[in-house]
Amino acid sequence: MNTFVIELWDDEGSLCTFYSVKWDDAIDNETDIFFDKYDNIPEYEEATGELLSFILYVIGDDHGAKDELFNRHENEVVGLPVKGKLKLGSFFYHYPQFPLRIYALKITQNIVILFNGGVKDGDTNQTSSLNIRWKEACSFARRIDEAIRAKWIIVDEANHVLKSSDNDDEIIL
Repeated sequence: MNTFVIELWDDEGSLCTFYSVKWDDAIDNETDIFFDKYDNIPEYEEATGELLSFILYVIGDDHGAKDELFNRHENEVVGLPVKGKLKLGSFFYHYPQFPLRIYALKITQNIVILFNGGVKDGDTNQTSSLNIRWKEACSFARRIDEAIRAKWIIVDEANHVLKSSDNDDEIIL
């Protein structure tokens, strides 16, 4: 079984801390791979910026990981950005025909693990080039959920962090 590390991705938001996963032998985590790839493709550069802003500001600072923002359920994971039209307070969110998806696992209202994603070029994940990334994200999510249930990962909701049960600096699964 391949091992991976859960690592901090962004903890600067006032309401939500973001983690990502990195294969044990990889240099970059899956979320950085996604953003680096699509930010360097001119036709997706604007969408990449919008998605990054949605994650860091809308979820990270404005609302936290509210269920309404995580409404694109795709088996074990959620696809971001939000699906449909959504009004939260004075904010309105709508991403019609948005070309990109990034997959996430919401742990709590203030802890989210981000994975990889890609271009939504089919009607479903099964018929899209996203299929491999989606299956991989679901696999990561199943292993993380199992580790939380087994208490190998401790969810410290008060401090918006995940911890290894053995107090090691790394969470390795």
